Amino acid sequence: MERKNKKRILFLADRNALIDQTKRGDFRHFKDKMTVIKKKKIDKSYEIYLALYQGLTNYDEDKDAYREFSPEFFDLIVIDECHRGSAASDSAWREILNYFAGATHIGLTATPKETKTVSSTEYFGDPIYTYSLKQGIEDGFLAPYKVVRVGLNVDLEGWRPEQGKTDKQGLLVDDRIYNRKDFDKNLVIDERTETVARKVTEFLKKTNRFDKTIIFCVDIDHAQRMRAAIANENSDLMAQNPKFVMQITGDNDEGKMELDNFINPEERYPVVATTSKLMTTGVDAQTCKLIVLDSNIGSMTEFKQIIGRGTRINEEFGKTFFTIMDFRNVTDLFADPDFDGDPVRVKVLDEDDEFESPEEEAESLDPIIDEDGEEIIFDPPPYEPDITTGGDIVAEPREKYYVNGVNVTVLNERIQYMDNNGKLITGSLKDYTREKVREQYRTLSNFLNKWNQTDKKQAIIEELTEQGIIFENLKEAINKEMDIFDLICHTAFDQPPLTRAERANNVKKRDYFTKYGEQTRKVLEALLEKYADEGIENIEDMKILQVNPLDQFGSPLEIISLFGGKKKYLQAITELEAEIYSIAS
Repeated sequence: MERKNKKRILFLADRNALIDQTKRGDFRHFKDKMTVIKKKKIDKSYEIYLALYQGLTNYDEDKDAYREFSPEFFDLIVIDECHRGSAASDSAWREILNYFAGATHIGLTATPKETKTVSSTEYFGDPIYTYSLKQGIEDGFLAPYKVVRVGLNVDLEGWRPEQGKTDKQGLLVDDRIYNRKDFDKNLVIDERTETVARKVTEFLKKTNRFDKTIIFCVDIDHAQRMRAAIANENSDLMAQNPKFVMQITGDNDEGKMELDNFINPEERYPVVATTSKLMTTGVDAQTCKLIVLDSNIGSMTEFKQIIGRGTRINEEFGKTFFTIMDFRNVTDLFADPDFDGDPVRVKVLDEDDEFESPEEEAESLDPIIDEDGEEIIFDPPPYEPDITTGGDIVAEPREKYYVNGVNVTVLNERIQYMDNNGKLITGSLKDYTREKVREQYRTLSNFLNKWNQTDKKQAIIEELTEQGIIFENLKEAINKEMDIFDLICHTAFDQPPLTRAERANNVKKRDYFTKYGEQTRKVLEALLEKYADEGIENIEDMKILQVNPLDQFGSPLEIISLFGGKKKYLQAITELEAEIYSIAS
């Protein structure tokens, strides 16, 4: 536009979310030069047009809306998510591109599609620019991640119903071994759903319960049940706001209305979204910190799109890292060369050829989008018993069995983290923590200097937490009542650790408190006991003065006045911390 060689531009997409995000994001600078074509109303006075494919077709029986423009009207057409409708040669949407054939066409996609029926490169040619996830992470534009893989007993060992086992409607469950691919598709186990919800909730409680989270489920029914299970595990937060967890699926109008709030960094609610297909693409969730995979995802395209929901960075709101919690071994796809490589061209399918697998056939299909840019999701209900002639009741094969009373437990849990080559490495929590701490502090001396010079140790703890270190999990793994300072020194720099109680006793032995008056000494002694019980981060919080035994010394204002004001109180806390860590300085 600045060079005046592309005067009129058309941005094409197939979902409203993509149009809205582009208008208020990358294209916001164009302001009054830009318009969105709605209800097929055409105004030719603008320079930049944003439109849904659906908004330019089916104008009436004789004329499509795009024909209101002359074929030479646009100089440049940008096609977002170009691996979808426009990539298929027989697509009705391709007619729009053919009509404006004289314009430059640029296709954008994070997931170029090369299947036996659809080819992005066949129409658009070889990529003029590519940028890998690995490179994006190395350059600091995309968020790095770690993977927490959770193995459930019924997933790893399979589940076979005992003889005569009936589902919740009293129908006999087929006697066979059910596995991970069956669960929530052919067979629903209540306890499995509850275990997944409990595990997700435990993770959030150890990190931050208000971290934006997307749970990808098998279908809409599964997303609905998962929403209920998450709500049950977080009843205290649901009481504060029932939008803590929302089902955001194609059939749920209430949930779809909350999608903008979910992706808005300034909106706290919803916090957790359960979905099936609707949020795989076109959702710019900049502050999403947890992606939960509880769906059997065989499509590389879909997998890439899902991972993309977590790779956004928003430093202003503390999003520089995300975690993938995988219950279905979906993250095995990270090891596939196709994940971060160039797609390989596949020959076009002949009429008599067949797909090699259902996943391959599904990969070739585009989602069905309605005229408002919303994806239409079809989830057939379970088959009901059929009454045949003669009065006999014959049970048709059911879409799903719903059962309960099954023992479901977590058999194993392991962490995978990215090495310097962008590959996922399986390691212990200690290995992962060592790697991340040393990325921030190369030597023990670097860390000690930062720790001793920082007024609030909580700032360092939060900084490392943003890198994906979960100190609560690390404490459980090491199984010793260590201060976070000692956890870091021991794990990252092989230093012999002291417990919090040992550090507190060392301070008492040095008669440090003798320089204070009787009342201020008692306050500091109580704070030291709090440190021994709960850790350094709690004594730095002014709210500590409101709880037992500190509240026995008066209100927070009265306690602070004992020290001669807030400034002197904070100085006393800093000196107390210096005493706690003096043997390490």
